[in-house]
Amino acid sequence: MPRTVLITGCSSGGMGAALALEFHRRGDRVFATARSLSKMADLKSAGIETLVLDVVSEESIQACMSHVSSLTGGSLDILINNAGRGYCMPIIDLSIAEAKEVFDLNFWAILRMSQVFFPLLRKAAQDHGGALLVNQTSVSSVLGAPFFGAYNTSKAAAAMLVQNLRLELAPFGIKVIDLKTGGVKTNIHDNGNLCHLPLHSPYAAVRAEVEKLSTGDFITDSQDAGLWARNVVGDLNNNSPPTIIWRGKSASQVKIVSIFPVTMFDSTFKSLSKLDVFEQRLKESQLKGSEN
Repeated sequence: MPRTVLITGCSSGGMGAALALEFHRRGDRVFATARSLSKMADLKSAGIETLVLDVVSEESIQACMSHVSSLTGGSLDILINNAGRGYCMPIIDLSIAEAKEVFDLNFWAILRMSQVFFPLLRKAAQDHGGALLVNQTSVSSVLGAPFFGAYNTSKAAAAMLVQNLRLELAPFGIKVIDLKTGGVKTNIHDNGNLCHLPLHSPYAAVRAEVEKLSTGDFITDSQDAGLWARNVVGDLNNNSPPTIIWRGKSASQVKIVSIFPVTMFDSTFKSLSKLDVFEQRLKESQLKGSEN
């Protein structure tokens, strides 16, 4: 029996779009959502129903829920909270206002979507023997990669929210799943969230290196989005899907290393973020200052 699936953040070229196409390919009824219909033209051409949804707008969430409810008889089998955004900036330099925007999308939107669509998920669980609430928390929820502090903490908060929802919604037959995604080839770095260090940043000595991090160029051999989506949907189609799904490049490795002491991989993070370069340049600068 075809299921009803709503996915947030389905702009073309992203993971949400890849999931929408895969669910559709398998015969499910998919509601792909994004802030702009024009960004989902390829999904509409594929025969997927596309809806406008701004997940940080209460009015938009309520309107979308009401519309979907009218189309499905008041139920929804699977809700996938995929929408999110990045933010690359040293914590000392970050904008509190922008960090709050990151939390609005990566954390609060998941909470509100879960609340508003709960009645639809509950009805699906009653009528069809179960429902799924899937939340994209990323491997960043367990990694403290330097210069992505606001993003990492928003994902960590989302992961803890998922654990609470998992226990609280279990009595209703709703299974809550944490989707921890590693490297996947998408256009996320084309969305304008590039890092521009403040003029007088204490990290100015590695300005070029830090700003390059926001382009994603340091991530190599990321997994194809279509392959990632096939794996994820395959996991979700299991009779008993895992509570945590680790998919994407290096996700399995992150799963393993997350059980080790947090300091064990400091040297790796420092190398990737060029903090080791910064430390060396800072020492050289201080040495020159003491000689003058």
